[in-house]
Amino acid sequence: MHTNILTAKLDQNAQLFFNGLRKEHFPVERNFLDAHLTLFHKLPHIPNIEEVVESITHSKFNAVVERLQSTGRGVAYFIQSNELSALRHQLVKAFQEHLSPQDLQGFRPHITIQNKVSPEEAKALLNELNQTFKPFEISIEGLDLWHYLDGPWQHYRSFPFMENK
Repeated sequence: MHTNILTAKLDQNAQLFFNGLRKEHFPVERNFLDAHLTLFHKLPHIPNIEEVVESITHSKFNAVVERLQSTGRGVAYFIQSNELSALRHQLVKAFQEHLSPQDLQGFRPHITIQNKVSPEEAKALLNELNQTFKPFEISIEGLDLWHYLDGPWQHYRSFPFMENK
């Protein structure tokens, strides 16, 4: 059985922005994914996973890209959103008995644009990007379910949120 990954679906402009940074700064030999905001890294094959995710009714909402941060051997943009945290908490309750230790840890939403480089290279990029960084908003437009294929991910299904009224 496959492992599932659940991510937040970013608006098109945000996706293009983060994909561009990832293509520019992520080691080519390790970059086989688009930029992503992971909610759960390792959901086992659960028979009702789609029904649980589908039952989460939500409108699109904004989140703030509040800061850049070193991950030690990379750089990530950290996201602040009470709505995103509440949404994830709701899903944690639904999947509690199936969650991996990693997914039970505290939620620190982020989008990694560089990873698996030397600490010096990561620090240099962080300093460069921080020169012009200002917090900005992105839109969370739904959820995406992926199958993990021992490296690459295969998109399985999207769960779009409702338009704001």
